[in-house]
Amino acid sequence: MAAIAYVNGRYRPLREASVNVEDRGFQFGDGIYEVLYVHNHRLADAELHLARLTRSLGEIGLNLTLSPAALLVIIREVLRRNRVSTGLVYMQVTRGAARRDHPFPAVPVRPSLVITARTRPAPPTDIAAWAGSAITLPDERWARCDIKSTNLLPNVLARQKARLSGAYEAILHDSQGYVTEGAASNVWIVDAAGTLRTRPLGQEILPGCTRAAVLEILHGAGIAFAQTPFTLEALRGAREIFLTSATSFVKPITRLDGTSIGNGHPGPAATLLLERYLQHIGAAP
Repeated sequence: MAAIAYVNGRYRPLREASVNVEDRGFQFGDGIYEVLYVHNHRLADAELHLARLTRSLGEIGLNLTLSPAALLVIIREVLRRNRVSTGLVYMQVTRGAARRDHPFPAVPVRPSLVITARTRPAPPTDIAAWAGSAITLPDERWARCDIKSTNLLPNVLARQKARLSGAYEAILHDSQGYVTEGAASNVWIVDAAGTLRTRPLGQEILPGCTRAAVLEILHGAGIAFAQTPFTLEALRGAREIFLTSATSFVKPITRLDGTSIGNGHPGPAATLLLERYLQHIGAAP
């Protein structure tokens, strides 16, 4: 069965789907995207993702007339047409097609909306096998990382450096030596004193939906944590490091820049939170 994409009101075979060559997303990265995980036909944290999409659109002054409820209808139809029960949904909204010029079109044009879906493996059941490694890199992204923009070249380059190093993720740090986030994930640590920490929200990091879900899990379980900045030194001396994202779920990092973290195995915080998060999305083993 051919993969099907939704493009501007039409469902098209993926090999035939296209956007205008003057689409501002193609020419300027003038757009917003979201990635949602679906397990057994259940979308994980859909309300959080659609709320973040709405916020990001507002931050760049892009008006999509479709409501979140209408988007959900289209998403579910894309999943149905692609026969995806467990996998990923990719959604992108751009400012549309107009004569190439940096300012917004003087007369607003119709935004472009593209939605695709692909089958992906079920969530991990073996946390030891799920653990990964990371490298550290300077954060070279723009100053509004809280917007889920399609401008991802610095993230792409960082992820490529991680791949060439045999690592899963690149963990980024600012010029003052504070950790911001991963190239495609939020970062958590259990520091040397045993405190579970993640950086507070701000323009330096993306407000991760999985991050928000994990915070709710922590609140519900009465587990103490701190939303405070931490340094690269604290990261390297942490008892545990783990990542959160729609595709990482809760992923332990057991090696950093070639050195073991803690005892080199997933720690109790990551183990517990992966278990609880998989329960949250209906994917507990």
